[in-house]
Amino acid sequence: MSKQRAKGTAAETAVVNYLKANGFPDADRSPLRGVLDKGDVTGIRNVVIEIKNHRTYAIPAWLRELEVEATNAQASKAFLVVKPNGVGASRVGDWWAVLPLWRMAELLRGR
Repeated sequence: MSKQRAKGTAAETAVVNYLKANGFPDADRSPLRGVLDKGDVTGIRNVVIEIKNHRTYAIPAWLRELEVEATNAQASKAFLVVKPNGVGASRVGDWWAVLPLWRMAELLRGR
């Protein structure tokens, strides 16, 4: 396994464990699906979560990827989770959840 893939797997596992410990017992890592990818986390109905653990941030590109995955999954809720530099897995609750403003507005309206 490549170093980058190992970092990604570790980040995905940390987020899944956090979600399970915080009220989402069915959260699980999603298998790779290539162009039909539906995000990195499964088990939360109607939700796509894409997780990134990179030294440099490519938020616009990652948000475009998230939108493709949300379409593939036909999910109305989609989140990009980014591990900030210097914030380890022991503080996964401090990682960033990023989403476009229009998605936030829909969440606030309860959609």
